[in-house]
This record gives sequence, C-alpha cells and structure tokens, in this order.
Amino acid sequence: MPRDKQAELEPLFTMVEEATGYVPNSLLQMGVWPALANAFTGLAATVLGPSEHVPADLKQMIALVASQAAGCQYCMAHTAHSAVQAGAAPEKIEKVWEFESSALFSDAERVVLGIARDSAQVPNAVSDADFAALKSHYSERQIIEIMGVISIFGFLNRWNDTLATTLETSPLKFGKEHLGPSVWDPKKHLDE
Repeated sequence: MPRDKQAELEPLFTMVEEATGYVPNSLLQMGVWPALANAFTGLAATVLGPSEHVPADLKQMIALVASQAAGCQYCMAHTAHSAVQAGAAPEKIEKVWEFESSALFSDAERVVLGIARDSAQVPNAVSDADFAALKSHYSERQIIEIMGVISIFGFLNRWNDTLATTLETSPLKFGKEHLGPSVWDPKKHLDE
C-alpha cells in the first residue's frame, strides 16, 4: 500500500526513513496491517539496533549470509548495503561468500557466518560441533543476539521473497555494484 494511504503509520515511517534514508517497501506492505508494522519495527529495532555486544556491521553480515542461504535477493541487497553503512568495508561484503577462506575474516567471524548460513537452511544444518565453536568465540548474550538476527531474517526472507517485494533505489544500486551475479539475481524484485 502506498505511504500516502497509511497516514496513521507516518510517525513510524518517518522514524525508519531518518534511520535508513528510505522506507523499505516491505514495511509499506506490512502497513496494510498496522499492528504488524508496529510490532515488527519494534522487534527489528531491538534486534538490529545499536548494541555493545554484537557490532552492527557483523549483524548485517550475519543477516546477509543467512539471506543468501535462504535465497532472498531483496534481503541480500538490503543487508549488504546496511553492512557498509554500519562500517563494513565494501571489499569485505564482496568477499562474504568466501568467508571460510578469505583473510578478510577472523576466526570468530568465520564461525558465526557459518552458523548464519547453516541455520538458515531447511532443515537446519547447524551441528553440535558448530555450536560449540560458536560458544568458544561468543558469550551467551552475544549468541542470543546473533540468533535474534538470524531469526528476524528468517521472517524477512520468507516475507520478501514470497511477496517479490520491489527493491528500493539505494539497496538495488548497491547490490548491482557489489554483489556478484553468481549469487545475486534481483529480477524478481524489480519494479518493471
């Protein structure tokens, strides 16, 4: 539903726009059910907002890898764009698919990105050994926050991929410039 037809959500849209530079089309879709848009935004702000436990750029890389594993092109563009806005180097985003072997990633990042990839699959492919490795690098509080990121993107991946949500200009442009065509094909999410 167009933004101008959702006057009751304008304060929410303004807040999101101030934080991201645009209102995601997925949020405009949720606005058809205002209680959902409000509840989702509250959860997303809690999970993805500033934290002293998990850096914002790492949260977005976790979301990016989980979204790639789930096949959501919309969320891949959003999270890649957001990771760089949060401080990740663009070359790190371009190499995120090679996190297991690239020198750009620390051992702790390799472990958490592997968890993101494997937990986004159906069925979940995280093993006891994977989780033990996660615990060797992250506290219980950090693990809960990491799982919050993966879980919220489970919702968003299904939402945006099923509804073929149209990509906004900023994430689309970023995706075209930084995500490789071997893993990113946004044609389902283009407004043509």
